Amino acid sequence: MRRRSVFGLTLALGVVAGLHGSAEAGKPAGFLAEVDWDQADPRFGGISAISVTDGGNSFTAVSDRGSVLQGRLLRDGTGRLTGVAGGAPVVLLRPDGTPLPRSMADSEGLALDGKGGFYISFEGPARVRHYARPGAPAENLDRPRAFDAMIENASLESLCRGPDGALYTLPEDSGSHASPFPLFRWRAGQWDRFGTIARSDEFRAVDCAIGPDGRFYLLQRAFHGLGGFASRLVRFDFTANGLTGRQVLFQSETGTFDDLEGLSVWRDAAGRLRATMVSDDNFSAFFVTEVVEFALPE
Repeated sequence: MRRRSVFGLTLALGVVAGLHGSAEAGKPAGFLAEVDWDQADPRFGGISAISVTDGGNSFTAVSDRGSVLQGRLLRDGTGRLTGVAGGAPVVLLRPDGTPLPRSMADSEGLALDGKGGFYISFEGPARVRHYARPGAPAENLDRPRAFDAMIENASLESLCRGPDGALYTLPEDSGSHASPFPLFRWRAGQWDRFGTIARSDEFRAVDCAIGPDGRFYLLQRAFHGLGGFASRLVRFDFTANGLTGRQVLFQSETGTFDDLEGLSVWRDAAGRLRATMVSDDNFSAFFVTEVVEFALPE
């Protein structure tokens, strides 16, 4: 999500507060690795979603300025993440094959289709599109009227796909701390409202993933001004009528990590459950793109 006015105010008040995760801040249980990711390309930045494949070695990621990129996650002999080797960003196209205009290029969520293509959710206007491959023209999915009521620049940050091919999305902001997040499902060529996710505090929804264990994972974030960001990862069980069994897997202290916005849940070669998250640098020299990994309980 783009936060130009909030970030500008924060930076003007003082960069010394350190919005990048501080060395003093303790890492939550399960933490495995944290690496910075940078590329000598002016188009690189604003990473808002990531999908990890190939047993943790490959990835597809999306920038919130209308591009997708693929690459490799570098690891040592133990499987610990040591770096990122990303390819060049590929511009997302409209259905007619022309590049997206800047006003419609706020691409936020990503879900692979299992056939070499992917789905992407957008803010402004809220919508979801399919791409057969990087560089292919977009294919529109029907857009329900419910998307019109979402808050501008706080809508479809999250997108994930289940093993049955169904897509799930929800807005970043539900409107108030007392209002639940509506969870929408795309199945059999149409959207329905699958259920809600309760909300009781300032944490917003920034990405979702359906893990290889068949459970629903939600990455949440809270912004605390000069203190920086706090992140929370929550897991749910699926039922026919919605999500149940809420379990908080971790909640970081403010300033531990940067602006974590992208989430992927996968298994390593030994069958262990892992979560990879990526931060959005907002195309600012005062923020970084970092990739963070956690071991998750079964």
